[in-house]
Amino acid sequence: MLMKAMLLDRCTSLLEDNAPLKSVELPVPEPGPGEILIEISACGVCHTELDEIEGRLPPPRLPVIPGHQAVGRVVMLGTGVRRERGERVGVGWIHHSSGDTNENISDQFIATGLDVNGGYAEYMTVPDHYATAIPEVFTDIQAAPLLCAGAIGYRALNLTGLADGQALGLTGFGGSAHLVLQLARHRFPNGEIFVFARDETARDFATSLGATWVGNTTDRAPVMLDAVIDTTPVWLPVVEALKNLKPGGRLVINAIRKEDGDKSELLKLNYHEHLWMEREIKSVANITRHDIAAFLPLAAEIPITTEVQTYPLEEANDALVALKREPVRGAKVLKIR
Repeated sequence: MLMKAMLLDRCTSLLEDNAPLKSVELPVPEPGPGEILIEISACGVCHTELDEIEGRLPPPRLPVIPGHQAVGRVVMLGTGVRRERGERVGVGWIHHSSGDTNENISDQFIATGLDVNGGYAEYMTVPDHYATAIPEVFTDIQAAPLLCAGAIGYRALNLTGLADGQALGLTGFGGSAHLVLQLARHRFPNGEIFVFARDETARDFATSLGATWVGNTTDRAPVMLDAVIDTTPVWLPVVEALKNLKPGGRLVINAIRKEDGDKSELLKLNYHEHLWMEREIKSVANITRHDIAAFLPLAAEIPITTEVQTYPLEEANDALVALKREPVRGAKVLKIR
């Protein structure tokens, strides 16, 4: 039995190449011991795929099927698995790892769509313990961005150490930040949220979701901030965000890789202005299955609204090129079934 898939077989520039992925037919994988086979209905498109394609995060082996925000139904069980066929589940960036609380930084971490085949296909396999049930309140399309953009945003928000009543900044306002804003408003109802984005459409979107204040990347917030989450692929927002931090404030960088195009901005760092007074920078490294399992019920309780633009599987290249070259509003999702 064959399945349709979009395959990455080389690293290339998305500023020059409009079709980095090939449409292919491949045998449907079989679940091994402890694994399940998922018939995929939707898969989110993430900036991490751009990092893979452009070589900042090159897959260890090519070719590979990208995609790590996959939603679908269980259709086959490997030996030793006790789960209902037909159950709706999701798979995030973590395909499997050590299984402990630090599995996101373990050398056993295996990434979906990077180290093993992912969700830009009609079927995929995953260890049973790393597939998470999807709350009924979300459609497949709505749920897909929650598995990475949402869950990694949940982890980033936790890493800020924020308390209710404190001021949060979000720099960059795309697939992850628009979910974090809704999560932060729910968890910290007495806090204010300040959004920095270079695109006016993104700033208007943030206002519509309840941001206290919006401005350009280089603007100053009207108050000093207790924490800032950076969701951009570039360096300018990092330097600018540090200027907005209170003494003792924390900048959390929610990105697996940063592009080199504006790396010279780091030369503008001034110790006294940007880092002194115990300001700190913390990175977000990957995600755990516990993050996904904790975040999805919370997202359903709110409930979080995902802003989504859909593409058919065979138009995955169009989605990736648009993510690279155009202003972002919400998330992009491949509709596979």
